[in-house]
Amino acid sequence: MSTAQPRVGFVSLGCPKALVDSEQILTQLRAEGYKTSKTYDGADLVIVNTCGFIDAAVQESLDAIGEALAENGKVIVTGCLGAKKDAAGDDVVAKVHPKVLAVTGPHASQEVMRHVHLHLPKPHDPFVDLAFARIADHGVKLTPKHYAYLKISEGCNHRCSFCIIPSMRGDLVSRPIGEVVREAESLLKSGVKELLVISQDTSAYGVDLRYRTDFVAGRPVRTRMTELVRELATLASGHEAWVRLHYVYPYPSVDEVLPLMAEGKVLPYLDVPFQHAHPDVLRRMKRPASGEKNLDRIQAWRAMCPDLVIRSTFIAGFPGETEAEFRYLLDFLEEARLDRVGCFAYSPVDGATANALGGALPVEVRDERRARFMAVQEAISARRVRRRVGTLQRVLIDEVGPDGAIGRSYADAPEIDGNVIVAPPSSASGRLAWRQKVGVGAFTTVRVTAAAGHDLRGELA
Repeated sequence: MSTAQPRVGFVSLGCPKALVDSEQILTQLRAEGYKTSKTYDGADLVIVNTCGFIDAAVQESLDAIGEALAENGKVIVTGCLGAKKDAAGDDVVAKVHPKVLAVTGPHASQEVMRHVHLHLPKPHDPFVDLAFARIADHGVKLTPKHYAYLKISEGCNHRCSFCIIPSMRGDLVSRPIGEVVREAESLLKSGVKELLVISQDTSAYGVDLRYRTDFVAGRPVRTRMTELVRELATLASGHEAWVRLHYVYPYPSVDEVLPLMAEGKVLPYLDVPFQHAHPDVLRRMKRPASGEKNLDRIQAWRAMCPDLVIRSTFIAGFPGETEAEFRYLLDFLEEARLDRVGCFAYSPVDGATANALGGALPVEVRDERRARFMAVQEAISARRVRRRVGTLQRVLIDEVGPDGAIGRSYADAPEIDGNVIVAPPSSASGRLAWRQKVGVGAFTTVRVTAAAGHDLRGELA
């Protein structure tokens, strides 16, 4: 009996939440005996997991689909762009690329697999089935072995006027806490040293389930953010691993996890998407919190945990934003002293209700305000980074090369924040000892000697 395995190419685009979707599909493919191909010509078909949030991401996804069609010819599309329709109500992907084999929306692994089975039947070799029977229990990861994204929910209950995520990913659907904790434990046992907790709204975890009780190792535990963070903290401490929280809305419930950060059980790091500071702009955005309350909350968080690092994102040039409202935002930055910040010049997104708001600003005004925003924030971030010069930092190593190592401190999430660059000793004997202490996925202690932009430089303590 032939044991030849069909091969699937895979292109994964978009945010960490989409990356987890890709991992789930790849896990299922591997479990059913499919092989993956790193090249188009080596694949029997290609799956493209798309992003559809902003215009640049839409174009990148459409270009990737077009390239896969040109190079391979057999393409299945999934992800957020697959659920997106244009102003006429037509499917965006099918209209631009009518030759694709199938199109699905996000978090649709079983639907994707049905299309794969139709166009590339799975192998029916019992030896192959036996060999891959347990892959689904461990999962395929697209991140390095030492860190992993842990997705705790899908969708979002907010209806922010600039966002179309709920129309693509639906309302909030939380995973039972027992299921999430079991996945976290499996990841830690496999060698993961950093769990990055993600969702559309981490603070709202369990709201849709009315914080229903589930079981963790036989114990009844409520499906709620505070309880989840406590469980993850306990697990991580047994494996000497980090837990990092992303996409946390500034609700009062977040106050409950700050003591865990102050005690060193969870990284003192919060990724909070404030988006703006002026109450009138936030109202037009339909955001769930006001700027004044956010400042008070930041001060309270830092009082509880002085080492807290906060990263955030903002939008400059939102429809109707006056110069006075924008200056209010700049004043907020100066007072909030956030550590890591990204800013987007407002861009209309098909299907967003903000498109109907009056007061659209010229592109050059939006871009100019973004530049002014970033100039203010760059100075703030530089001051915040320089505070760590002369300190000892626990660093998780991501890369090791002939000229040194690159790692991250508790203040640095992978791919979006800064790095800690660790220089090797100059002597040959020192380099040998240095390499024995520094390895990918290992923790080490670094004495910070300098700051450069968002990065730190240092040497082994």
